[in-house]
Amino acid sequence: MILSPIIISLKVSLVSTIFTCIVGIALARIFTKYDFKGKDVLEVLVILPMVLPPSVVGYGLLVILGKYGFIGKIILNMFNKSIIFTLTAACIASFVVSLPLMYQSCKAAFINMDKVCENAARTLGASELKVFFKITLPLALPGIISGLVLSFARALGEFGATLMIAGNIPGKTQTIPTAIYFAVESGDNRTANILVLIVLIFSFTTIYSLNMWTKRNCK
Repeated sequence: MILSPIIISLKVSLVSTIFTCIVGIALARIFTKYDFKGKDVLEVLVILPMVLPPSVVGYGLLVILGKYGFIGKIILNMFNKSIIFTLTAACIASFVVSLPLMYQSCKAAFINMDKVCENAARTLGASELKVFFKITLPLALPGIISGLVLSFARALGEFGATLMIAGNIPGKTQTIPTAIYFAVESGDNRTANILVLIVLIFSFTTIYSLNMWTKRNCK
Protein backbone atom coordinates (compact mmCIF):
# COMPACT_ATOMS: atom_id res chain seq x y z
CA MET A 1 0.00 0.00 0.00
CA ILE A 2 2.84 2.38 0.81
CA LEU A 3 5.00 1.44 -2.19
CA SER A 4 2.26 1.91 -4.80
CA PRO A 5 1.65 5.67 -4.36
CA ILE A 6 5.44 6.27 -4.27
CA ILE A 7 5.92 4.51 -7.62
CA ILE A 8 2.92 6.29 -9.15
CA SER A 9 4.12 9.68 -7.89
CA LEU A 10 7.59 9.12 -9.33
CA LYS A 11 6.13 8.06 -12.69
CA VAL A 12 3.81 11.07 -12.83
CA SER A 13 6.55 13.47 -11.75
CA LEU A 14 9.08 12.14 -14.27
CA VAL A 15 6.66 12.20 -17.21
CA SER A 16 5.29 15.65 -16.38
CA THR A 17 8.80 17.05 -15.83
CA ILE A 18 9.95 15.85 -19.26
CA PHE A 19 7.07 17.70 -20.95
CA THR A 20 7.47 20.66 -18.60
CA CYS A 21 11.14 20.94 -19.59
CA ILE A 22 10.44 20.89 -23.33
CA VAL A 23 7.45 23.25 -23.25
CA GLY A 24 8.96 25.55 -20.60
CA ILE A 25 12.20 26.08 -22.52
CA ALA A 26 10.34 26.60 -25.80
CA LEU A 27 7.89 29.12 -24.34
CA ALA A 28 10.59 31.01 -22.46
CA ARG A 29 12.68 31.29 -25.62
CA ILE A 30 9.74 32.44 -27.74
CA PHE A 31 8.48 34.98 -25.20
CA THR A 32 11.93 36.46 -24.55
CA LYS A 33 13.01 36.59 -28.19
CA TYR A 34 9.87 37.63 -30.08
CA ASP A 35 7.12 40.24 -29.72
CA PHE A 36 3.69 39.43 -31.10
CA LYS A 37 0.06 40.28 -30.55
CA GLY A 38 -1.45 38.63 -27.48
CA LYS A 39 1.95 37.74 -26.02
CA ASP A 40 1.23 39.29 -22.61
CA VAL A 41 -2.11 37.47 -22.32
CA LEU A 42 -0.55 34.11 -23.25
CA GLU A 43 2.25 34.64 -20.74
CA VAL A 44 -0.27 35.34 -17.98
CA LEU A 45 -2.14 32.14 -18.87
CA VAL A 46 1.09 30.14 -18.56
CA ILE A 47 1.92 31.61 -15.13
CA LEU A 48 -1.66 31.69 -13.80
CA PRO A 49 -1.70 28.13 -12.34
CA MET A 50 1.12 29.18 -9.99
CA VAL A 51 -1.12 31.68 -8.18
CA LEU A 52 -4.53 30.01 -8.52
CA PRO A 53 -5.75 27.56 -5.86
CA PRO A 54 -4.98 24.00 -7.04
CA SER A 55 -8.67 23.10 -6.77
CA VAL A 56 -9.50 25.89 -9.22
CA VAL A 57 -6.85 24.62 -11.64
CA GLY A 58 -8.25 21.11 -11.25
CA TYR A 59 -11.79 22.28 -11.90
CA GLY A 60 -10.65 24.14 -15.02
CA LEU A 61 -8.94 21.00 -16.29
CA LEU A 62 -12.04 18.98 -15.47
CA VAL A 63 -14.18 21.36 -17.53
CA ILE A 64 -11.75 21.21 -20.47
CA LEU A 65 -10.83 17.52 -20.35
CA GLY A 66 -14.11 16.04 -19.11
CA LYS A 67 -16.28 14.07 -21.54
CA TYR A 68 -18.37 17.19 -22.16
CA GLY A 69 -15.36 19.50 -22.39
CA PHE A 70 -13.89 20.76 -25.67
CA ILE A 71 -10.75 18.62 -25.60
CA GLY A 72 -12.35 15.78 -23.66
CA LYS A 73 -15.13 15.43 -26.23
CA ILE A 74 -12.62 15.25 -29.08
CA ILE A 75 -10.61 12.55 -27.30
CA LEU A 76 -13.79 10.62 -26.51
CA ASN A 77 -14.93 10.72 -30.15
CA MET A 78 -11.52 9.80 -31.54
CA PHE A 79 -10.45 7.09 -29.09
CA ASN A 80 -13.74 6.22 -27.38
CA LYS A 81 -12.20 6.76 -23.96
CA SER A 82 -11.94 9.48 -21.34
CA ILE A 83 -8.65 10.55 -19.77
CA ILE A 84 -10.34 11.68 -16.55
CA PHE A 85 -9.43 9.50 -13.56
CA THR A 86 -6.41 8.00 -15.32
CA LEU A 87 -2.65 8.24 -14.88
CA THR A 88 -2.60 10.53 -17.92
CA ALA A 89 -4.87 12.97 -16.09
CA ALA A 90 -2.50 12.98 -13.11
CA CYS A 91 0.43 13.75 -15.45
CA ILE A 92 -1.51 16.60 -17.07
CA ALA A 93 -2.38 18.11 -13.68
CA SER A 94 1.25 17.96 -12.54
CA PHE A 95 2.41 19.41 -15.85
CA VAL A 96 0.05 22.39 -15.66
CA VAL A 97 0.92 23.34 -12.07
CA SER A 98 4.70 22.88 -12.48
CA LEU A 99 5.06 24.57 -15.88
CA PRO A 100 5.09 28.14 -14.42
CA LEU A 101 8.15 27.30 -12.28
CA MET A 102 10.04 25.93 -15.26
CA TYR A 103 8.99 28.82 -17.46
CA GLN A 104 10.00 31.49 -14.94
CA SER A 105 13.41 29.89 -14.31
CA CYS A 106 14.13 29.57 -18.03
CA LYS A 107 12.88 33.08 -18.76
CA ALA A 108 15.18 34.57 -16.09
CA ALA A 109 18.10 32.54 -17.44
CA PHE A 110 17.52 33.70 -21.03
CA ILE A 111 17.05 37.35 -20.05
CA ASN A 112 20.11 37.58 -17.78
CA MET A 113 22.58 35.67 -19.94
CA ASP A 114 25.31 37.54 -21.84
CA LYS A 115 24.20 38.07 -25.46
CA VAL A 116 27.76 38.74 -26.70
CA CYS A 117 28.49 35.06 -27.34
CA GLU A 118 25.25 34.61 -29.27
CA ASN A 119 25.93 37.63 -31.46
CA ALA A 120 29.52 36.53 -32.05
CA ALA A 121 28.33 33.11 -33.21
CA ARG A 122 25.85 34.74 -35.60
CA THR A 123 28.53 36.95 -37.13
CA LEU A 124 30.59 33.80 -37.75
CA GLY A 125 27.72 32.34 -39.77
CA ALA A 126 26.06 30.04 -37.24
CA SER A 127 22.35 29.39 -37.80
CA GLU A 128 19.79 30.36 -35.16
CA LEU A 129 19.23 26.69 -34.36
CA LYS A 130 22.94 26.10 -33.86
CA VAL A 131 23.27 29.25 -31.76
CA PHE A 132 20.43 28.07 -29.55
CA PHE A 133 21.77 24.56 -28.93
CA LYS A 134 25.49 25.37 -28.84
CA ILE A 135 25.48 28.77 -27.10
CA THR A 136 22.12 29.68 -25.53
CA LEU A 137 21.27 26.41 -23.78
CA PRO A 138 24.73 25.89 -22.21
CA LEU A 139 24.76 29.48 -20.92
CA ALA A 140 21.24 29.12 -19.52
CA LEU A 141 21.90 25.66 -18.04
CA PRO A 142 21.96 26.70 -14.33
CA GLY A 143 18.51 28.30 -14.66
CA ILE A 144 17.17 25.34 -16.62
CA ILE A 145 18.42 22.83 -14.04
CA SER A 146 16.91 24.90 -11.22
CA GLY A 147 13.61 24.93 -13.09
CA LEU A 148 13.76 21.18 -13.63
CA VAL A 149 14.40 20.41 -9.97
CA LEU A 150 11.69 22.78 -8.73
CA SER A 151 9.21 21.49 -11.34
CA PHE A 152 9.87 17.88 -10.36
CA ALA A 153 9.45 18.70 -6.67
CA ARG A 154 6.24 20.61 -7.39
CA ALA A 155 4.87 17.74 -9.48
CA LEU A 156 5.71 15.26 -6.71
CA GLY A 157 3.77 17.34 -4.18
CA GLU A 158 0.76 18.12 -6.38
CA PHE A 159 -2.54 17.37 -4.66
CA GLY A 160 -5.54 19.58 -5.43
CA ALA A 161 -5.63 19.51 -9.23
CA THR A 162 -4.67 15.83 -9.28
CA LEU A 163 -7.49 14.88 -6.93
CA MET A 164 -9.99 16.80 -9.09
CA ILE A 165 -9.21 15.14 -12.42
CA ALA A 166 -7.39 11.91 -11.50
CA GLY A 167 -9.13 10.99 -8.24
CA ASN A 168 -7.67 8.65 -5.64
CA ILE A 169 -7.74 5.17 -7.12
CA PRO A 170 -5.30 2.89 -5.22
CA GLY A 171 -2.77 1.30 -7.54
CA LYS A 172 -3.89 3.46 -10.46
CA THR A 173 -3.96 7.19 -9.71
CA GLN A 174 -3.23 7.39 -5.99
CA THR A 175 -0.17 9.58 -5.53
CA ILE A 176 1.73 10.28 -2.29
CA PRO A 177 -0.20 13.50 -1.42
CA THR A 178 -3.62 11.90 -1.99
CA ALA A 179 -2.54 8.77 -0.11
CA ILE A 180 -1.49 10.93 2.87
CA TYR A 181 -4.77 12.85 2.84
CA PHE A 182 -6.99 9.76 2.78
CA ALA A 183 -4.77 7.89 5.27
CA VAL A 184 -5.23 10.74 7.77
CA GLU A 185 -8.94 10.89 7.01
CA SER A 186 -9.33 7.17 7.69
CA GLY A 187 -7.22 7.31 10.86
CA ASP A 188 -4.27 5.40 9.41
CA ASN A 189 -1.61 7.62 10.97
CA ARG A 190 1.16 5.06 10.52
CA THR A 191 0.88 5.13 6.71
CA ALA A 192 0.52 8.91 6.72
CA ASN A 193 3.61 9.37 8.91
CA ILE A 194 5.77 7.11 6.73
CA LEU A 195 4.72 8.86 3.51
CA VAL A 196 5.19 12.31 5.04
CA LEU A 197 8.69 11.33 6.23
CA ILE A 198 9.57 10.03 2.75
CA VAL A 199 8.39 13.26 1.10
CA LEU A 200 10.24 15.43 3.63
CA ILE A 201 13.51 13.54 3.17
CA PHE A 202 13.24 13.57 -0.61
CA SER A 203 12.28 17.26 -0.79
CA PHE A 204 15.03 18.32 1.61
CA THR A 205 17.64 16.29 -0.27
CA THR A 206 16.50 17.67 -3.62
CA ILE A 207 16.60 21.34 -2.58
CA TYR A 208 19.85 20.90 -0.63
CA SER A 209 21.51 19.26 -3.64
CA LEU A 210 20.31 22.05 -5.91
CA ASN A 211 21.71 24.69 -3.55
CA MET A 212 25.08 22.93 -3.34
CA TRP A 213 25.22 22.55 -7.13
CA THR A 214 24.36 26.24 -7.59
CA LYS A 215 27.08 27.31 -5.13
CA ARG A 216 29.72 25.24 -6.91
CA ASN A 217 28.78 26.54 -10.35
CA CYS A 218 28.46 30.19 -9.35
CA LYS A 219 31.98 30.51 -7.94
